[in-house]
Amino acid sequence: MILRSPHPDVEIPNTPLVPFVMARAAERGDKVAIVCATTGRSYTYAGLAKAIAQVGAGLAKRGVKKGDVVGLVSPNTPDFAVVFYAITSIGAICSTVNPIATAEEIGAQFADSEAILLFTIPEMFEKCEAASRMASTVREIVVFGEHRGAVPYAEFFAHGDKPPAVEIDPANDVCVLPYSSGTSGIPKGVMLTHRNLVANLCQIREPATMIGADDRVVGVLPFFHIYGMVVIMGAALVEGATIVSMPRFELEAFLKVLQDHRITYA
Repeated sequence: MILRSPHPDVEIPNTPLVPFVMARAAERGDKVAIVCATTGRSYTYAGLAKAIAQVGAGLAKRGVKKGDVVGLVSPNTPDFAVVFYAITSIGAICSTVNPIATAEEIGAQFADSEAILLFTIPEMFEKCEAASRMASTVREIVVFGEHRGAVPYAEFFAHGDKPPAVEIDPANDVCVLPYSSGTSGIPKGVMLTHRNLVANLCQIREPATMIGADDRVVGVLPFFHIYGMVVIMGAALVEGATIVSMPRFELEAFLKVLQDHRITYA
């Protein structure tokens, strides 16, 4: 027996992730796409699209190509979104990891995924450096800011905003490689294609859009996890909402964000 939903089928466009998420960035222009609740650092939609292109060009300049795995070890910040979408825009694979993971856990993930480059924050450089010694494929560690022994994030903005054109097969090319929690064994890489994420974003929109362009969404669920990655970061950007990112949950700070930023979706 075949059971069917009473709702219409969801139309899934055959497109890579980044063109789908950023399709209307140009027309949204100076509207704030994402702002950090702690530092005030922000990107408008136009600025976010440009930064993604610049970092994509920077990644290509450093030899990152389609199919390569790039690690992202960071709390929620506006630049998490930039790097996440820059990596996937050039056909590389973003492997996200919990920033409170141990060096051994991070090293095991990137040894298994054969990551060649890591992005992190300065406060986590030493832990990621220790992790990289367990993953022989890691060539460089990039920090958001500067840290002795690391590649400054700013260097990725010095190569223009024209990354190489890459042909992506949405249904078959892996886009993101998060790892399971390991509840029933060791953590395992979850190979998600561009179509997997686009389909999930389309499911969220049907039968009626969950998040709207006038919403201000608090981004406290971790972007490294699939809920924060797709339902918060991805869906909010698709719909033109503003994300207020928080690097960690602290009750008083969270309540202040709700109040000061007039959050409509939490």
